Amino acid sequence: MITGKNYIGNQLSAKGATTYTTFNPKLNLENSHTFFEASTEEIEKTVLLASKAFESFKKVSGPKKAEFLNAIADEILALDQTLVETYMSETGLPEGRAKGERGRTIGQLRMFAELVETGSWVEATIDTADLDRQPIPKQDIRKMLVPLGPVVVFGASNFPLAYSTAGGDTAAALAAGCPVIVKSHPMHAGTGELVSSAIIKAAQKTGMPNGVFSNLNSSGIEVGVQLVNHPKVKAVGFTGSIKGGRALFDLASKRPEPIPVFAEMGSINPVVLLPKATESKGEDLAKTYAQSITLGTGQFCTNPGLILGIKGAALDTFVQVLSDEILKIEPSCMLHPNIIGNYDKNKATALQQNGLTITADYNNDIATNHARQTVTTVEGKTFLENTTLHQEVFGPFSMVVQCKDADELETVISQLEGQLTGTILAENGEAAAYTPIIEALQNRVGRIIFNGVPTGVEVCAAMLHGGPYPASTDSRFTAVGIHSIKRWVRPFSYQSWPNDLLPDALKNENSLGILRLVNGKQTQDKI
Repeated sequence: MITGKNYIGNQLSAKGATTYTTFNPKLNLENSHTFFEASTEEIEKTVLLASKAFESFKKVSGPKKAEFLNAIADEILALDQTLVETYMSETGLPEGRAKGERGRTIGQLRMFAELVETGSWVEATIDTADLDRQPIPKQDIRKMLVPLGPVVVFGASNFPLAYSTAGGDTAAALAAGCPVIVKSHPMHAGTGELVSSAIIKAAQKTGMPNGVFSNLNSSGIEVGVQLVNHPKVKAVGFTGSIKGGRALFDLASKRPEPIPVFAEMGSINPVVLLPKATESKGEDLAKTYAQSITLGTGQFCTNPGLILGIKGAALDTFVQVLSDEILKIEPSCMLHPNIIGNYDKNKATALQQNGLTITADYNNDIATNHARQTVTTVEGKTFLENTTLHQEVFGPFSMVVQCKDADELETVISQLEGQLTGTILAENGEAAAYTPIIEALQNRVGRIIFNGVPTGVEVCAAMLHGGPYPASTDSRFTAVGIHSIKRWVRPFSYQSWPNDLLPDALKNENSLGILRLVNGKQTQDKI
């Protein structure tokens, strides 16, 4: 049941004076539920409750946290079709996408449950004492990862489930032992409330402290600003635009006690077409990329917005086939009128740049809030001279840069801003001849793909979803996979501490049976 209220721990509250509704872009009308933006009083109460919950939640055992995370997954599944239909009504996305994203969300929760149940993720490291060492005795020092404290997670517009209320940031933070306050995205507040109800039920069923999770509504930026500025908030997770992520990063850095903001932001995901591949399979690649560019109406952070190649007849053919094929695809609905408004605005800015040629622009009649897919080309020299052409156009838009030779191609790549992904399309044995280009691409991205498409992010331990700024605010971390938990912890050392007062992970007995680094050797043995 959607109430439109805020979850302050396990209590519903609606004291704010500002209200708003969500919007169905498919039907082009407002949804019926009214949502109450959190007031300053409610924000303060929420953060204080989370801070109090942290005192006990940080001590909860791995198996108990695993029980909590699995219970969240179960409760989300119990929402069944109500959640799916609400998701669809607030996004314009089809049922298959809703169920697929729900499956990913469930998978992430269970993945972190398995991680914390086994417990070795805390990276327990022990160097035992050697008091007879000369000239200076060696003290007993033991280190492990400990949670930061209350975390604020900003819901993402394009992933109402997998990157929002119970998404990867929330799952990782809870797994780390950090209470979570979600700043719900206004475009899918109903979906957010339903998922929040599931998390609250799971917390109550598994005996978690009240305040371990809260969900606050917000129609603008005010709630988020207050949360980031609150001295008891210790970290922030964000998925969205460069503008939004950078604003939060700057805000957090100006606090009396600066805190980390882990923001995954814009990316145009360059795709490099090497000459032999362009000649031998360019037509097939063009058909594949027409589908990738328009997948989900281009509303993925890994959408291939930039294709780079070397001028010639083969690249001309690729562009022609790509343009022909993309116009055969029926336009689809974007998430919200504001999203398509920004798409049209940013596309118009790109198309106004000198030297840009439009090779495909869907011009048939389309339904309201549907996006017209577009392909453009530009010379490498022009691209280098105009950084406006480097900016993301969030939607079904891609630009082909035609470089005069391999040297110019390398220069273009080296001058790109940081990206989430980069792709190399090559014929058998061809890539070895372009090592400088590949190395240049590696320096600008977080993940490099060979003969594939960037759309699609596998949730696994080896996945790096991040990259050099502005793809993310800290390229050392991933927003996807089990290692994303490291964003919400810090290393902490105990020196000469009594064994009975140490955390179980560092005690001599190793009652948890976890893998530890003891005097430089990985072992599960007791000391």
